[in-house]
Amino acid sequence: MAGHGTDEHPHGADRLCEAGDRVYSRAVRRGRVPRGDAEPVPCLLELALLHPDPDDMDWLVPTSPQEVMTRLLREMYDEVSASQQRVGSAVSAVEWYAGLGRRVRPVPPAGEGPAIRVLDGLARIQAAMDEATQACTTEVLTVQPGGIRREAELSEGLHRATALRGRGVRMRDLYTHVARHGQGLLTYLELMGDAVEARTLDEVIDRLILFDRTVAFIPANTDRTMALELRHPAIVEYLVTVFERLWRLATPLTAPLPETGIEGISHREQSIAALLAEGHQDAVIAERLGISVRTCRAHIARLSETLGAASRTQLGVRIAQAGLNGPPRSASSLRLPGRESPSVR
Repeated sequence: MAGHGTDEHPHGADRLCEAGDRVYSRAVRRGRVPRGDAEPVPCLLELALLHPDPDDMDWLVPTSPQEVMTRLLREMYDEVSASQQRVGSAVSAVEWYAGLGRRVRPVPPAGEGPAIRVLDGLARIQAAMDEATQACTTEVLTVQPGGIRREAELSEGLHRATALRGRGVRMRDLYTHVARHGQGLLTYLELMGDAVEARTLDEVIDRLILFDRTVAFIPANTDRTMALELRHPAIVEYLVTVFERLWRLATPLTAPLPETGIEGISHREQSIAALLAEGHQDAVIAERLGISVRTCRAHIARLSETLGAASRTQLGVRIAQAGLNGPPRSASSLRLPGRESPSVR
């Protein structure tokens, strides 16, 4: 918001500006405040004193004064050797927060706690991921949707993966089949060696990262600038079960994709045929398989040519006749229209 940038709020949680003091105190008293109340005081979000309410993103909930006190004391301990003056300031702030906490009935913050935490902004997401990486000792499970993995995406988490490998942590990654064609992923797996095992599927769920089966991270909005940190045992266990079932269905990256059993129809085109039979539009199919709409339509054109279909309606009939309108089947059960048996590659 113009005129209310960070330069006007050069302070920490131990010395709030007057406007920040008012908004934070009101949030503690009421349990939450509208997001608009915090626009003139961005310091409250930057200092993690307010967080988005996971039940309603138009509201902000406060970090409890007790937690703020704990944070300040930890900072005081780390900085005591460098600044005696800051010790006095932090102690005074602790007394202020303690007094506020005694005057107001504690309200459990919905957006900040052991079970679920909203991470607003890439910096907070990265910090939480780094913290989980440092605490991880056994296993990391990830689902990486989309198509070919860009070099920047792989490099972004390389420092975490390297640190995990150095501690003997095992990693399992799920990708779409399209990711097989990216040199960046192959280079990454070669660098990580036996520490990482990768498998692929036609399509996967949205991004998921699980550390030691105790904490999970998932996107909280479409552009992935917000995330949820989940620590509730039931939720985490559910996500682990989803991952394990996808893992059993996936094909190891070191193994070739299964043949369709029909000459001229690739594994990807078989997947597209099944999604077309379900009534999905081209853009939806492309997104689910991690390819561009243009590439998707090129595959549909080849399907039409191979199956002898002159229109989309006729293509749907041909897909059903060939047995391509469901899960992949064995070569013996697939046939082209007008043929007694398929031509197997």
